[in-house]
Amino acid sequence: MRSLIQTLLAPLVWVADKLGTRREVARNDAHQAEVDAACEALALYQFWSEPECIRVRRVITRLGLSIETRDARLDPEHGQTLKEQGGKLQVPCLYIREASGEERWLYGAQRIIDYLKRHFGE
Repeated sequence: MRSLIQTLLAPLVWVADKLGTRREVARNDAHQAEVDAACEALALYQFWSEPECIRVRRVITRLGLSIETRDARLDPEHGQTLKEQGGKLQVPCLYIREASGEERWLYGAQRIIDYLKRHFGE
């Protein structure tokens, strides 16, 4: 039943997500380019209408980050990757490729938000 409700409310969620969030961090072009380059090593595995995923996406917008989002429900390949490489099919999950080449999978909205604020907050 929950997925039916989520499906019916999806357009409202999308509008609220797009219109209800504004960028709160201003960077000069050079600094933004550095941040964008750092974001290339990140990907957010999510379900589009999941409330905790929406929370994380709002923080991403507020911080002015360009992090790829991968819907683990709508794209079976992303779901399979999350389950096999991340260890479990749970969202939100932030994939992090460290500079050393090591891969990390960070689960939980609050942990992801804390990580993003620590690394990209101004």
